[in-house]
Amino acid sequence: MKISDTRSTTPASRYAAAYSRTAAVSAPAPLAAPADSASILGIPAGELTPKVRDALMRLMQEVDSLRRELEQSRQRIAYLEQLADQDSLAPVANRRAFVRELSRTIAFSERYNSPSSVIYFDVNGLKPINDTYGHPAGDAALMQIADALVENVRESDIVGRLGGDEFAVILSHGDEEAAREKAESLSATIESRPLDWNGAAIPLRVSWGVYTFRGGDSAGEALAAADRAMYAHKQQWKTVRG
Repeated sequence: MKISDTRSTTPASRYAAAYSRTAAVSAPAPLAAPADSASILGIPAGELTPKVRDALMRLMQEVDSLRRELEQSRQRIAYLEQLADQDSLAPVANRRAFVRELSRTIAFSERYNSPSSVIYFDVNGLKPINDTYGHPAGDAALMQIADALVENVRESDIVGRLGGDEFAVILSHGDEEAAREKAESLSATIESRPLDWNGAAIPLRVSWGVYTFRGGDSAGEALAAADRAMYAHKQQWKTVRG
């Protein structure tokens, strides 16, 4: 699951397109007369007095109007539900939506005895980017990392931002070995694309940890285990850097 498709448009244009669609839905459509002028509600027009015919016509127009309003409301609700699940910065799930989907995946894995895993990412060195280039550069770095994650996972996988500089990916039907391979691949992809910021090539790096769900896990326990694995990986990275 992805909040929106990031393969061909920028996040800003996606948000604008979604808003435009909602605005278009809100525009009232002209009322249409009944298609069959020879009868109204199955009653031949000749059997109706002019007053009754006019009253039925008005009633049918009101019903049509209410149907349109109901459809508009449904589409607005769907749009607002999407916004409620979307991260405030990146085009991925926010923490609330991610934890909900994580709980569902864990339940599915237990029910069908199918391995699934979560990868926990932490951006290395985001604070120096903010301090050196400003917070807009830090936000751009987070956006670029989010796009790299979304573009390189399956449609069935779920990408979320847990807050600050932390991201996570749910790998459906992925055991620990597959999760580690995917984590290494995603990390390499992120590091291969420095952030181009006002002519400066800013390197991007992440630490990661994986956890494969076990029976009885809660979403919080699974995230905590993946977080611990990520922290161990980050400490190794700091040791190598000296």
